[in-house]
Amino acid sequence: MDRRKFISHAGIGLSGLALADRLLAEPYAPTPVAFAPSSPLRIRGTVTGGGRGLAGVRVSDGVSVVRTTADGSYALIADSAQPFVFVSTPAGWQPVRNAIGTARFYQPIMGSSGEMRADFALVPRAGDAKHTMLVLADPQTRTREETDLVHSQTVPDVLGTIAGAGDRAILGVACGDIMFDDLTLYPEWERAVQRMGVPFYQVIGNHDLDYASRTDEGASETFRSRFGPTAYSFDVGAIHYVMLDNVFWHGAGYLGYLDGRQLAWMAADLATIERGRTVVVLMHIPALSTMDQRRTNAKTPGTGSSVMNREALYRLLEPFKSHIVSGHQHELEQVHEGGPRHIVAGAVCGAWWSGPICYDGTPNGYLVLQGDDAAVSWQYKSTGLPAEHQIRGYKRGADRTAPDEVVANVWAWDDSWRVTWFEDGQPRGAMARRRGFDPLSVELHMGPDLPKHNPWVDPAPTAHLFYATPSREAREVIVEARDAAGRTFRERITV
Repeated sequence: MDRRKFISHAGIGLSGLALADRLLAEPYAPTPVAFAPSSPLRIRGTVTGGGRGLAGVRVSDGVSVVRTTADGSYALIADSAQPFVFVSTPAGWQPVRNAIGTARFYQPIMGSSGEMRADFALVPRAGDAKHTMLVLADPQTRTREETDLVHSQTVPDVLGTIAGAGDRAILGVACGDIMFDDLTLYPEWERAVQRMGVPFYQVIGNHDLDYASRTDEGASETFRSRFGPTAYSFDVGAIHYVMLDNVFWHGAGYLGYLDGRQLAWMAADLATIERGRTVVVLMHIPALSTMDQRRTNAKTPGTGSSVMNREALYRLLEPFKSHIVSGHQHELEQVHEGGPRHIVAGAVCGAWWSGPICYDGTPNGYLVLQGDDAAVSWQYKSTGLPAEHQIRGYKRGADRTAPDEVVANVWAWDDSWRVTWFEDGQPRGAMARRRGFDPLSVELHMGPDLPKHNPWVDPAPTAHLFYATPSREAREVIVEARDAAGRTFRERITV
C-alpha cells in the first residue's frame, strides 16, 4: 500500500499506537502533548489603521486573547513557547500581505522572557459586508507537472471568478493539503497566490506536514515558517471566521483531532463576540464524513476521515449560527450533525490530478462562499466550466447496474434541494436518489491500470446520484435541480 493510502485509511502507525489508543479511548480527555518549557513574556504594541489606533481588536498568542484599548494599544502576557503573536483583523480591515501575497497577520514571538514589542498596521477593506471567500481545498501538488496544472487551469479560473465578483470584497483560503508531501514546492503555491492577487489564508492539511517529526507541534514547522499560525481568526463583515488545525500527528500517522490547547484558545476567541453571530470554521479534515459508511458500511467514521472529538467543537459553536467547511475527502458532501451545517468541499486537484473529476464525479474545483451581512451561501465552481454547471447527466444505461435508467450527478445536493425530470418536455416528477458510482469515474478510474496517473485512484460510491426511467420512445430528458436559495440548474440528456 502506498504512503498516501496508508496515512489516509489507517492514520495510525505502530510507534504511535499507545498515544492513538489513548485518544481513541478518551477523545475528550486533555490531550497528552508535551510542550516546550516556557515562561511569561509581556508583549506590548498597537494596532493601527489609516494612521490611527483601532479599539477592540483581538490580539492573541494562540493561548490568551486580549483586546486593544481606545488608542489601539494592548498588553499581552504571552506564553514564550508559542511561535506567534497575531491579530484577528476586524470588519472593514485586512492585514498587509507577505511579499508572496499571503496574509501577514502575525509576528514571531522572540525571546523566552522579559518583554517584546509587536505592532500591527492594518489596511482598509471597503464594503466587506458583502464579500466572497474562495475556498480552494486540496490543490495537493506533488510534482512540477502538477503545479503547472494549478497555474494553467486553476489560477485562470479563479481570476475569472474574481473578475465576475463586481465590487464585493474578495479573499481566499487554501483549505489544506496545499502540497502532496513535497514541501519544497510551496513556492509554486505562493506564486499562484501572487497571480490570483487577493489576500490568501492557509489551513494546514495532513500532506502539509514534516513527516520526519515525532510530534504534532514539530510536524507543522515548515508550514508555520511560511504561513504563520495554524489556528487563528478574523472578521469579514458580520461574519467571524475561525481557522483550525485538526490534523493531529503522532509520529507515524495522523488522527482527526482538535487538541485541548487549541479548543481553549477557540473558547477564548469566541468569548469576545456576541452570541447569535455567524461563525464559519474552516479546517482540513471534516468534522464528520460519511465516506467510510458509504464505502464499507462502517457504523462509525474512520479516525483519519472525521474529527474524533467533534462534539467538543459543536459545544463551542452552540451559541452561534455556525458552518463548518473542510476538504480532505476529494468529494463533495453536505452533512448535518451537532447544529452546524457541514460542507465537505470538492478538490482543486480532483482525484489527485488524474483527470477532470474527483472520484465521486464532482468536477475539479473550489467553493465560492458568499457572505451577505450575516447570511452565508455558497456555490461550487467547476474548473474550466461555467458557474451554472452543477449537474452531469448520463444517457440510458451509462450506469451498468441500471440499464433502463438515465442518471444525473448533482454534486452540491443536500436534502433542501429538489431534483425533478422532464421527458420530451413533459414533467415526470422527482428523480430517485440512490447510492452508486458516477459513470465517468468508473470509466476513468476503475481497473488496476487506471487512471494512468496515480493508478491507485478508484471510484467512490456517492449519495448524490439521481435516477429516472424514461419510456422507450423518449428522445430527451431534462434534469432540473432547485437549491434552497431558489436557484435552478438544468441538464439535457439525449436518451
